[in-house]
Amino acid sequence: MEDGKIVDLYWERSERAIPETAKKYGRYCFSIAYRILSCKEDAEESVNDTYVGAWNGMPPHRPSVLSVFLGKITRRISVDKFRKKTARKRGGGEMPLILDELFECVADDRTVDGEMERKRLAETVNSFVLGLPETERQVFLRRYWYMDAVADIGRRFGFSESKVKSMLARTREKLRAVLIREDFYDAL
Repeated sequence: MEDGKIVDLYWERSERAIPETAKKYGRYCFSIAYRILSCKEDAEESVNDTYVGAWNGMPPHRPSVLSVFLGKITRRISVDKFRKKTARKRGGGEMPLILDELFECVADDRTVDGEMERKRLAETVNSFVLGLPETERQVFLRRYWYMDAVADIGRRFGFSESKVKSMLARTREKLRAVLIREDFYDAL
């Protein structure tokens, strides 16, 4: 079924909306959730919560790209679930490593106050990512949006793990420089 027709089902409050969404995007959402949570049961629960989030979000929202809309919901739910899970105990998997990698770029001792400042930060990061060369952008997104392991990224692009790691390190350093230049935190 086409995305527009699935969105129409949500707007009509048809019970078919969720099964049609699951049929077309269930595996996609599961892969996002599983990469974050590293647990089949938790990933399945996140996917089910994604369907509820989509049901509650449409209407009033009418997404132009359903896969992106569902991916954002799945990612947010899965990251929240991961944070709750690791608040009780330090978890394994890729997520702690990925967060540690990005911490060096965006972390500082001051908090970002106000919605306008958070929006400006998001716009700066989005602009940075969109300005990257295609392969560098894809590698960066595979790691930090889709939470892929370095080995998986290497296989996908035909790169060695060391090449992927160095590419990511250079990209993080470029991001860090942009964030310093845009005054999101003070240079050391």
